Amino acid sequence: MTRRPWTLRMSATAVSVAALAAVAAPAQAATADGTATTDSTAAQVDYATWQKDCQAVMDQALPYLQERIAEARPGEKQAIVFDIDNTTLETDFGFTYPQPANKPVLDVARYAQEHGVSLFFVTARPGIIYWPTEYNLEHDGYGVSGLYVRGLFDLFKDVAAYKTAQRVDIENKGYTIIANIGNSATDLSGGHAEKTFKLPDYNGQLS
Repeated sequence: MTRRPWTLRMSATAVSVAALAAVAAPAQAATADGTATTDSTAAQVDYATWQKDCQAVMDQALPYLQERIAEARPGEKQAIVFDIDNTTLETDFGFTYPQPANKPVLDVARYAQEHGVSLFFVTARPGIIYWPTEYNLEHDGYGVSGLYVRGLFDLFKDVAAYKTAQRVDIENKGYTIIANIGNSATDLSGGHAEKTFKLPDYNGQLS
């Protein structure tokens, strides 16, 4: 497939960024004292706590991946599947574009891609923001082997079923999904991954 060059023309940028903002709007979050907030500048599950909790999960993921990558079978095409919002990108911690990478996850992703593992991204974001999403991931340092966004008919599907179907498609391309990383049960249910790692969503407070 021919890759469309990334050019920031005024009209395209306005549409793309507006759509991205709508999808990435911060979810309701809890402050340190347990009260709810919809502050658009920071989802008040405080950032330092979220980063610490993400790092704890990735501290479990990395040794597993190091071992699993080293044990790759001859000819095996290994892959990791990632969610995007509040998994690979810091969606709910103040809107900017490009959104910053979630560093604990980026560090693990970089290790994997440097050791020949393909990175796939499966998101419930709609297809209209495919290109700005792909640009954002690559800008932050993720190697994108495939990006799955919801098409028109996918918008009406159960999210977990939609994401499972995309992992099946990746497997049908000959990949072994050695890990699936996300922050929601809908990212991880349905199988078709050797191991799953769940990042915090604080009972759904992060999207």
